[in-house]
Amino acid sequence: MLTIADKPYQLCDGLSRREWLRVGSLGVFGLGMPSLLAGRTALARGENTPSSFGRAKSCIVLFLIGGPPQHETWDPKPDAPAEIRGDLGPISSSVPGLSVGELMPQVARHAHRVAVLRAVSTNDNAHSSSGYWMLTGTPHQPMNSENAKPGAPNDWPSTGAIVQQLRPSGMLPAAITIPEELWNTGRIVWPGQDGGFLGRSAHPWLLTCDPNEQGFTIPGLSLPGEVPPLRFEGRRSLLESIDHHLQRFASAGALARWNNLGQQTFELLRSPQAQHAFDLAREPAAMREHYGRNRFGQSVLLARRLVEAGVSLVQVNWTRASADSDINPVWDTHAKNAERLRTALMPPMDLAYSALLEDLAERGLLDETLVVWMGEFGRSPKINPAAGRDHWGHVYSAALAGGGVRGGHVHGASDRIGAFPAEGRIEPQDLTATIFHCLGLHPETEMHDRLGRPFPISRGRVIAEVLS
Repeated sequence: MLTIADKPYQLCDGLSRREWLRVGSLGVFGLGMPSLLAGRTALARGENTPSSFGRAKSCIVLFLIGGPPQHETWDPKPDAPAEIRGDLGPISSSVPGLSVGELMPQVARHAHRVAVLRAVSTNDNAHSSSGYWMLTGTPHQPMNSENAKPGAPNDWPSTGAIVQQLRPSGMLPAAITIPEELWNTGRIVWPGQDGGFLGRSAHPWLLTCDPNEQGFTIPGLSLPGEVPPLRFEGRRSLLESIDHHLQRFASAGALARWNNLGQQTFELLRSPQAQHAFDLAREPAAMREHYGRNRFGQSVLLARRLVEAGVSLVQVNWTRASADSDINPVWDTHAKNAERLRTALMPPMDLAYSALLEDLAERGLLDETLVVWMGEFGRSPKINPAAGRDHWGHVYSAALAGGGVRGGHVHGASDRIGAFPAEGRIEPQDLTATIFHCLGLHPETEMHDRLGRPFPISRGRVIAEVLS
């Protein structure tokens, strides 16, 4: 996206000159001034706009691939039959009357900062298609389609891609995904993780890495040893000279977009601020232990550093560990559900998630950072013969904290066995609408597909019940 650093002189419609220049470039991507002005007008009138609008400067999404079980996390059912409640029970939290799974003792201490959504639903039991809906706010066509691949007609841009286009970025990109993309067995990458029909310029930056490695660095964020600074500056000058001549022959927006991306790449390579943001070695050893010395925990810590550096949205994916099997990987606990939760899953999640909430709060950043805890679906209410729980998109839980969220609140409820919504049903587009709202993006802001047809960035309803 073209952004021009300038003083914020106000124009007659209340937009700054900088914003006029930025929005003018959005037309290239099917995002225009009228749609942004419509959102601004609705905001000025106070139409269905809680005071939480724009409270979040940034958002961290923790995506637990595989489907975390609602019964052992946010929606325990202690009064259900044994084959439903499982081997794990509930514990009290810092919110009177709110119980969580017994393997969440650290999170329980911070429940007063969290709003729980207990009736999220897609009715889709396939990882990749239900995940597509959660990532984009748009249902997959068709639903219940496992091993779905990216591409039309399922090429709606991800939440991060929309943020990448609509939020001005500084030294770092507006949206970053770590530590790798989401995929099924066979390395089948899910749809809904990139710019979709908005094109490559909208892709969130995907950083495939392991922040827990000794001497961790981001590949490509530093100059190769054979390129000294003087030679680097020479290459940059040559590129600028070529660009100057090309401008005489090309007026298409694609060239301007390429120029902007190239400039950002050069600035990243030269920027001490960018290097600093990724330098986990600057964190005290105690803080690194606080988040957990594992790939997920250190990725969550890195996410905190990135939002401090100005990144608008960081998605942290819980991906496969080297010890995971293809039969029972990540949170996909078809067998030995309780054992997997006790040993491999809940302890690192409980540690990293609670550390993030505590760390942000102590730094005074929680009020301006929206934290989203979610997966693509939940797990079946009944324990199967392998002592596991199977795919279940009919009802499951998600959680929000910070950035305009009213903590200590529960919205919605599942039925007595955690199988279907009983009240307050939420669909993924409601979640994306709420994320955009908290980030100051009106959900009715329009974009256009390849045929020029207008679509709002979200067709969902902002979940005002959990917002301040």
